[in-house]
Amino acid sequence: MKTLIKRRACLAALFCSTLIPATMPAADWPSSHHHRPQKQELWARTELYFGSDKHDGTVVTREEFMQFVDREITARFPDGLTLLTGYGQFLDSSGDIEKERSMVLILLYPLTSFDSSKKIQEIRDLYKDYFRQESVLRVDTVSNVSF
Repeated sequence: MKTLIKRRACLAALFCSTLIPATMPAADWPSSHHHRPQKQELWARTELYFGSDKHDGTVVTREEFMQFVDREITARFPDGLTLLTGYGQFLDSSGDIEKERSMVLILLYPLTSFDSSKKIQEIRDLYKDYFRQESVLRVDTVSNVSF
């Protein structure tokens, strides 16, 4: 448990370097979807940190991750999202520093979007299952948002 907490803390300090194109720009969001604030409003912000190293020594490739995004994430959050790639490290249970490429998902959604937390948990569970990951770090905050 201590290692898992350390891993999550280290991944939260991740250095993000490269933007991966997001699904649909905010300007193109259909008006039939969630309401978009014209002035600043409080919205929920969730960041998910996905590791790429698998226990068998292989890695989640960019292609595999983008297929996961298209199939599982975009299906749950079609209004838009942001993806970053970065580099993270953590101290494992044997005292070794593990280094891996990571992907960071940023979601913004209205505080009144009551099913979003359930969808986010589904994404985390599916990623851990598909790619044999120990955890997917989740960070939730509230942000002032306007478009």
